[in-house]
Formats: sequence, C-alpha cells, structure tokens
Amino acid sequence: ELLSEKFHLFQGVFGASDEVLGAIESGVDFEKRIAEIYHRCRKPEEIRTAFDQLQLELSLEIGESMIRTRQKLLENFDDEVREKLKVQDEASKAYLNRYERLLIQLTRYELEGSATFHGDAAFRLDAHPFPDRAGIPLGSYELPRRSGEAHLYRLNHPLAEAVVERAKERLLAPAEIRFDYGRHDGKVSQLEPLIGKSGWLALTLLSVESLDQAEDYLIFAGVTDDGEGLGEDAAARLWSLPGTVVPLAPHAPPEAALTAHLGQRQAAIQGDIARRNGRFFDAEAAKLEGWADDLKVGLEREIKELDGRIREARRATTTMQSLEEKVAGQKRIKALEAERNEKRRSLFDAQDQVEQRRDDLIARIEGKLSQHQESARLFLVRWTLAQGNRPAMAPASGRTSPDGPLPTW
Repeated sequence: ELLSEKFHLFQGVFGASDEVLGAIESGVDFEKRIAEIYHRCRKPEEIRTAFDQLQLELSLEIGESMIRTRQKLLENFDDEVREKLKVQDEASKAYLNRYERLLIQLTRYELEGSATFHGDAAFRLDAHPFPDRAGIPLGSYELPRRSGEAHLYRLNHPLAEAVVERAKERLLAPAEIRFDYGRHDGKVSQLEPLIGKSGWLALTLLSVESLDQAEDYLIFAGVTDDGEGLGEDAAARLWSLPGTVVPLAPHAPPEAALTAHLGQRQAAIQGDIARRNGRFFDAEAAKLEGWADDLKVGLEREIKELDGRIREARRATTTMQSLEEKVAGQKRIKALEAERNEKRRSLFDAQDQVEQRRDDLIARIEGKLSQHQESARLFLVRWTLAQGNRPAMAPASGRTSPDGPLPTW
C-alpha cells in the first residue's frame, strides 16, 4: 500500500510513472532500494524520509535522462517522426498541429505591419488590414485560446479567412530561393541527398470534377539540374526549411521535364478517382440488386401465402354439405386466386421496374463518369539546397523577417 501511494506521488511529480520505470531500467536498482527501506525503516517518519531521498535521486537522474533523450530526438530523428511523436516545446502549453502552424506562419507574413506577434501562437492586431471585411476586431488573438481576454484564432475566423483569401489571390512571379538545411532544427533524411544541388520546382493546382463532386489537388513537380526527378514528398518537405529569396539567375526552366512529372502525377490522381468511382458504381449496383431481391422475396412470400390459403379454402369447400356453402366457398377461392394473380402481375412489373432502374442508374452514372479538370500553375521557383551551419539545439522562435526564413505554407 505504501509503495502504491508513493508511486502515485511519483506520477504526480513527473507526469507519468513510465518515466520512473525508464529510470529504473537505466540503472536505478529500484527493487533493492525499496527492500532496503522496508527492512531498515520502522517508523512512518523514517519511511517518509527514505522515500523523499529516493524521490530526489530519481528526479535528478530522470531529469538528466530526459534532457539527453530530447537532445537525441531533436538531433537524429526525422521531422516526420517528431511530428508523429508530437514533441512539445517545454515553454509551450499547447501543441499546434501542422495546419495550425502553417496558418500562424501565413498570418505572420500577411499581417506584417498590422500585428505584433508574441511567440508562435499569439499576436495582437493593431490595425485593420482588411477595412472592407466585417467581424475582425482589434485586440489579442491566440491559437489555441489560453486566456479569456483573447479572441480564438482559427481557420474559419473572418480574419483567417481574409488572410488565406488574400494569399491565394496573390500572383507569384518566378523566383530563386536558397534553402538552408543547416538552419533547420531537425533532420529530414529525404532532403539530405539533395544538399549542394539545385533545380526547378513548380506547384500546380489541379481541380477535378467527377460524379458531381469537385476536388482540388496541389501537385509538386520538381527536377534537379542533372535531370533527377524530385519526389513529391521531398518537394513538400523542402518548404519546411528556412530559406532566402535571391536574385533569379538567367536560367531557362526545364518545362518539358516539369510537364512530364506533372502528367505522371495527374495520371495517378485520375486513376485513383476512376477506381473510386468504380467502387461507387459497384456500391450503387449492389443497393439496386438488394432492393430488387427484397422486392422479389416479399412478393413471392405473399404469393406462397395465398397459395396456402387457396388450398385450405378448397379443402374446406369439399367438406361443406349445403349447396349455398359450397357456392360461397368457391367465391372465396376465386377471390383468393384473383389476388394471387394480381401479386404475380406485380412480380412481373417489379422485375420490369428493376430493369428500368438499372438502366437509369447506368445512364446517370455514365454521364457523370467523364472527369472535367482544370490546372493552374501557382508558382515556379529555382531552388538551391545548401548545407549551411547547423545551430545549437534550441526551441525555434518561428519569427520571420524580410531577409530571414521564408514563411512556409
């Protein structure tokens, strides 16, 4: 009972008892220390003093181990692993997911001169950047909101909607960007083979409309100067690095290679949509077949019940003695037979109805299977990935300046 109580104490101090177990596995002979306290201490005061000493020793070892572990995590793990593990900056009380971070970075760029930013998740709007938009008050904004006085900043807030709308409408002329891998506080193994290389990169917006559903895809197409294709994941990861816009050198972009890579990706997207539409058609056809089977089974069951009632009526008629009863019995039989014949005609009509619905389904879907698509290039850049100097591991401030890291979105 005492051990359980103290373990709850450790959990309250360190946040999770698995950190205590981790310290035990790393060299603290926890079992012997507990046994020593059990055999040596006889009074509650002695037990509490002994456990306090053990807790102090554990806290020092766990603290040093956690620092070493976080250092190794930041230095050696890929950004993808760090994102999945949701590594948190100790100074931050709320984890911002990838899209929230992108929104803050974009907001920081778009509101330059109109807002003062405090850290990576809060800012104060000092001037109206969109005078023609309503519902954008001045004051403090937080993502997520941690104080009752700040506005909750989110993607569907009028200010965020205006920021995103203005960014999407901006025309981006071709530019040259020098990405600096050394200034990135993480590890991106996909980009390490590209260090020291240069090339071209284009981002295209592909809009596809099929089966009355519109979808948008952002497609990266990139190549190196030596003709090597740039994977879409690597191209997207490139924009997570700090970078600087430099004067565009007089190089002609390899449009043929970029178009070829774009075409491959478009073909893959079209194939995925076609397969998904095929599954949709199979599902609709299965629904139709299920409805037809239910309709057929129901009518056949009713016909079978009428056949049974007709047989019962015939047997009852043969046992009747008077002529009046036999005539009345024959009338009932005739009425049941007429009802059965009506059900049979309904069954045939239902089969025709099923065929008509099947034809309508095929015609309706066939007219929607054709994919209507439009594509528009959003930007074209010449890129260079430099090694640079890797800084000491420290929490990134996330701040940008005209001559500093590029905002990424």
